[in-house]
Amino acid sequence: MTEHAKLPLQLDPEGMVGGLVREDEGAPIAGASWYAAEAADDGLSYRFPAGVLAEAKYLTADLLVDGDHLVVFALRLQEGGRGPTFMLLFSALNQCQARLRMRLEAVDQNRWRYDREGAWLKPMCAGDRVDLAKVDRMTITVLRKSDRPARFCLTPVVATAVEPERLDAPALPKGPLLDELGQSALHEWPTKSRSAEEVTERLHAQAEEAETCKLPQGFSRWGGCEELRFDGTGFFRTHHDGKRWWLVDPDGFAFWSAGLDCVSVNTVAAYAGLEKALAWMPEEDGPYGDIYWQRQSEARMINYLKANFIRAFGRDDWHGKWSEVTLGLLRRFGFNTVANWSEWQIAKAAGFPYVRPLDFRRGKTPQVFRDFPDVFHPDFEGEAAEFAKQLEETRDDPALIGYFLMNEPTWGFAQETPAVGMLHNTAKCETRLALRDFLKDKYGGDAGLAAAWEMEVTLAAVGEGEWRERLTKAAERDLEAFSAVMVEKLFTALSDACKRVDPNHLNLGARYYTVPPPWALKGMTSFDVFSVNGYQQRVRPELAEVSEQVKAPVMIGEWHFGALDVGLPASGIGHVRDQAARGQAYRIYLEDAAAKPWCVGVHWFTLYDESALGRFDGENWNIGFVDVCNRPYEELCEAARASHERMYAVASGEVEPYDEEPEYLPLLFL
Repeated sequence: MTEHAKLPLQLDPEGMVGGLVREDEGAPIAGASWYAAEAADDGLSYRFPAGVLAEAKYLTADLLVDGDHLVVFALRLQEGGRGPTFMLLFSALNQCQARLRMRLEAVDQNRWRYDREGAWLKPMCAGDRVDLAKVDRMTITVLRKSDRPARFCLTPVVATAVEPERLDAPALPKGPLLDELGQSALHEWPTKSRSAEEVTERLHAQAEEAETCKLPQGFSRWGGCEELRFDGTGFFRTHHDGKRWWLVDPDGFAFWSAGLDCVSVNTVAAYAGLEKALAWMPEEDGPYGDIYWQRQSEARMINYLKANFIRAFGRDDWHGKWSEVTLGLLRRFGFNTVANWSEWQIAKAAGFPYVRPLDFRRGKTPQVFRDFPDVFHPDFEGEAAEFAKQLEETRDDPALIGYFLMNEPTWGFAQETPAVGMLHNTAKCETRLALRDFLKDKYGGDAGLAAAWEMEVTLAAVGEGEWRERLTKAAERDLEAFSAVMVEKLFTALSDACKRVDPNHLNLGARYYTVPPPWALKGMTSFDVFSVNGYQQRVRPELAEVSEQVKAPVMIGEWHFGALDVGLPASGIGHVRDQAARGQAYRIYLEDAAAKPWCVGVHWFTLYDESALGRFDGENWNIGFVDVCNRPYEELCEAARASHERMYAVASGEVEPYDEEPEYLPLLFL
C-alpha cells in the first residue's frame, strides 16, 4: 500500500551514515546545518512512507561546500531495503551557495545528465530505474573527496509538485571565486600569475619563439617516423606490417598519433547566476566583448583566456597570434596531432595533422532512448546522408587523419540496453515495430513469446504503448540481441554515408567511453580505427581482443591525469600528487600504449585546464598542458617531449617503455 502526501513535503534526515558529524556552528545559508565527513560514504539517511514521492516533480535543497577541493555527492532513492536504487551524482562549487533542483523524472533513466545550474554542478543519473510509488528511503552521501575532510552545510530536502525557483544571488562567504585573469581566487600556488602585465609579457615571448619550435628529430613533415616507410597514398591510412598496426602518413612514413584534444581558446566558465563570483566582467560592447559566449540553450560563458590574448595583442590580431603560439607549443611539446574538439581549421591551414568530430543533428528522426535515434524511421537514412555532408570541406585535405562519428553516446552509460530503454521510454516508434517483427520471426506469435519470456506479454504490447512491466532475464536477453541490431544499423548507415562523401579519410569510430559490451561491439565493425576513451593508469589490455574482433587498430580518444597543486578544485579523472607526477603518469601511459601492437595513438584531454568556476557542465579540472594564463606546466611538457622523442623506438620494439610509476591517488572528479 502506498501513501500520497500533501506537497510540498519537507524530508528531514533520520540519522547519519558512516562517520558523518553534525556541527553546531551557524551556517551562511538560512535553515542549513553544517556536517563534516572524514571518509567517502559518510552522509545522511532519510525514511518516509512508500508513495509520498509519487506525485512530486522535484526534490530541492540548498548547500554550500567549505574548503577549496571538490566534493562529489550521491543522492540515492531506493525501493525498500533491497530493491532497485536510483542515483543522482552531483557536486557544487566551493564557497558558493548552490541549489539542488532534481527533476524526479530522472528516475526513468532516459537522460544521463541534466544541466548545471549556477554552483550546482554536473547532475548525472546512474544506477537503476525505480518506481516512485515504491520508494521509501533516500540517502545523501559523500562519494568522492580529497584527503581532507569534506565539510558542507545543507538545508532540509523538500519534495514539491512545482518547479523550485532558481538561485540567482548565492551566498559567497569568501567573496569572488575568479580573479581578473581567470584564476582561482580561493587558492594560492607558486606559479600563479600575479598581474596582467606578467601574462602579456609571457604571450609576447611565446609569439616570438613560436617559429623556432620544431618536432623531434627523425620525424617526417607530418610527424611520422622517417626510418620506417611503406607505400604513400597522399592520405593517412592504416597498415599492419605483420607485427603491429600503424597509421601511415600521406608520404608513406609510419605514423603513431600523439595528440592533444581541445586545441582551441577553451577555458570558458559558465557564470549564469554567478556574476558576483567574478572579480572582473568587462563591458559587452567594449574591446573585450568577444569573451562572452552562449551556445544553443547552454548558460552564458565567459572566456578569460581569450581576454588575456586580447589584452596582449588587441581585438583584431589576437586570434592569429593565438594560432601561432599554440601550434608552436604543440611542436615544442612534441605532439604530431591536433585531436578532437579542436579548432581544426588552424591545423588545416598549417598542414598540421588533425582529426575532426562530426555532429549528428536529427531533424525528423526522433530519439528512442537517451541519444539513440529511431534507426528504422524512414527519414534516418536520408539524415545519415545529410550528416556525411560535413566531410565535403575536408575531403581532399591530406592533413586530415580521419573523423569521429560521435563521442561517448549516452545510451552506452546506461545499465539498460537501448532496446530496454526504448521499451520503457518511447511509447511509439518505428524501431519498436521492428523489435516486434524481430520477436515475431523468432517466436511466431503471442503464445511463443509469452512462453519464452515467462511472463504475460503480446507482440502488440511490445510494438506500441506504455510499458511498465518488469522484464524477465529471458526478455532481457532478446532485447540485448535486438540492441545489437540497432547498433549495427546505426553505425553502418553513418559509416556508409561518410564513405560515399569522403573515401579518402579514416573512419575513427564512436569514441565509446569504455570497452563496449559484446552486444554493442557486434555493431561496430564498420570503423577503420576503433576509438575508445580510456581513463586508466594504462591502456586497457582487453582492447587487444577488441582489435581482433573488429579487425582494426585501436586509438585512445581521451585520457589524462591531474593534481591539486595548481589552483583547481579537482584533479580530473586520473589523479596524482603534483605536476612532476603528472609527467611520470604521462610517460607511463603513452609509452605503454605505443608498445601495444594494436594501438596507433593516444590523445590527451585537454590542451588547457578547465576553468576553476567550471565549464558548461561544471567540470573544473587540472587536466591541461597549459593554464588559463597560457603558462605551460613545464614538468609535464618536458616529460611528454621525452616520450614523444622515443615513441617510435618503443613502438618498433627497440627500447622498453618508461616504467617509473608515480603514486596514483584516489579518484577526484565528477
